[in-house]
Amino acid sequence: MSKAEGRGKRHEKSVNLALQGGGSHGAFTWGVLDRMFEEDRLWIEAISGTSAGAMNAVVATQGMYDGGAAGARLALEEFWRAVSVAGQASPIKRTPFDMWAGSWSLDASPAYLMSDLLSRMASPYDLNPLGFNPLRDVVREFIDFDKVAGCSDMGLYISATNVETGRARVFHREEVTLDVVMASACLPTLFKAVEIDGVPYWDGGFMGNPVLFPFIDHSPSADIVIVQINPLKREGTPRRARDIQNRVNEITFNGSLLRDLRTIDLIHRLIEEGALSDEEYRVMNLHMIDGCDDMLALDASSKLNSEWAFLEHLRNLGRDHADRWLSANFDKIETESTLDLRAMFDDFGAPQGANAVELKSRKG
Repeated sequence: MSKAEGRGKRHEKSVNLALQGGGSHGAFTWGVLDRMFEEDRLWIEAISGTSAGAMNAVVATQGMYDGGAAGARLALEEFWRAVSVAGQASPIKRTPFDMWAGSWSLDASPAYLMSDLLSRMASPYDLNPLGFNPLRDVVREFIDFDKVAGCSDMGLYISATNVETGRARVFHREEVTLDVVMASACLPTLFKAVEIDGVPYWDGGFMGNPVLFPFIDHSPSADIVIVQINPLKREGTPRRARDIQNRVNEITFNGSLLRDLRTIDLIHRLIEEGALSDEEYRVMNLHMIDGCDDMLALDASSKLNSEWAFLEHLRNLGRDHADRWLSANFDKIETESTLDLRAMFDDFGAPQGANAVELKSRKG
């Protein structure tokens, strides 16, 4: 019997959600969550998150504690409104021309250009020795971490990167604190490393964006829905310095996800070949919701755009993509994968296989 049934309400399906990071683009994920929590037929067993994904995950968990799925939706909207209000004090804003042209980009903002240049020339230990971060204040004021720890209805996993070892550290719900959330979102060119128990951490996106394997070991649900923000593929060769850096960042922050998906695909192949026993491994179905061309059209600078109109735009995109995904794939949840890993990795010479990809991993 699922947790949902134990609470006295029949949910037809259950899934785990894996949330990528991406600054203000995390409002797209807010929209996906808003639609998923609205779906009465669906139960969210657990969430993993990195950077902005970590903030969405923690806010949703507190909302679940306060008022179930409806509470999660309300908490997410209030949080993103608070982010927008805090951003009003930032000098990094769109130019009047960009506003007139309907562009969300900050590429022409003098304050953005200066900040971007300084971040390439000097360390945050020099530029920001006091560790000023207005987003930390928003998270501190908004999140009650005792409620997060007390939300037994939903698993929570937040990743950060150990600066010294280069390995991912996954914090479980009871371990999540303000420092954990800020460590998961700590870009090393902008902020000093966040120390937790004497260990320095940077953004979790370097080594787990987002992490998938906690679901396999700890969640009763066999389905993982990845909410993808950073484009996996971008046509053409970037030529401007800023475009090159943007693509480098996309590749870097997708690298850990692709590594995990390749590992999953390898495990599946070994099962098919009989090298791994299904007595020791369980079936997992993989799915992905991404923004497709809508997110591909946004440049990297817009990740710092916290205007409410932009956040609403992204939320609406997220809701729309999640709604379309649910309409097309709800019946496949708990039945088969809708993410075709064989096609995804075909460029690497992987042989073609079945459309549905199953992962079997260690039980217990």
